Amino acid sequence: MVNNVACINRQIIISVEHIFMAGKKIVMRTGEALVEADEAWSAAEPEVVIGELDGPVGYAIANLIGDQVKGHTRVWAILNSDVQVRPATLMVSKYTAPNARYTNILMGTVQAAIANAVLDSVREGSIPKSKANDIGIIVAVWLDPSVADAKLKIDHDVLFRTHREATLKAIGKAMNNEPSIDWLLKNQKKVGHYFHDLAKSGGL
Repeated sequence: MVNNVACINRQIIISVEHIFMAGKKIVMRTGEALVEADEAWSAAEPEVVIGELDGPVGYAIANLIGDQVKGHTRVWAILNSDVQVRPATLMVSKYTAPNARYTNILMGTVQAAIANAVLDSVREGSIPKSKANDIGIIVAVWLDPSVADAKLKIDHDVLFRTHREATLKAIGKAMNNEPSIDWLLKNQKKVGHYFHDLAKSGGL
């Protein structure tokens, strides 16, 4: 009984927060996440920027889509050709695409994963449905460079899952301003940067 009441109270709080957010201007939110499986090529580490289409995020999206760069092609997140998702989401590769194989995986498995994650974020409430046509998302995509090797065997179901989970997680963190400044101040000395620590130990 107590658990049921707690659950109901939490749902009420979430509903009130969504109502408040639905009528509030989302100027700019940022987030990142890392999700990986056992294989190095599975690592997904998206960085997202979310905001109103009539603000700085919308202007950035328009500039990026109209200023294509070789090796860093900007494309919409789509479920399939002719099916763009909402909120409008622009993918930008962090890594310079070295060949057609890398590009095809980026604009195939990874694009599908990101598109599904955007819809997941609306379905689970991280992004209010009422804001779906008013805000835009930029996703800086990390796809491991090793996938460019034609000899490497890739499980596309695993790759799809890690990129979907990571993008959903990054969007959720952005919309909830996580980690909070209080958490960061409390844990600053406890959190070590993996590659910095690896370099100090001679691992790089």
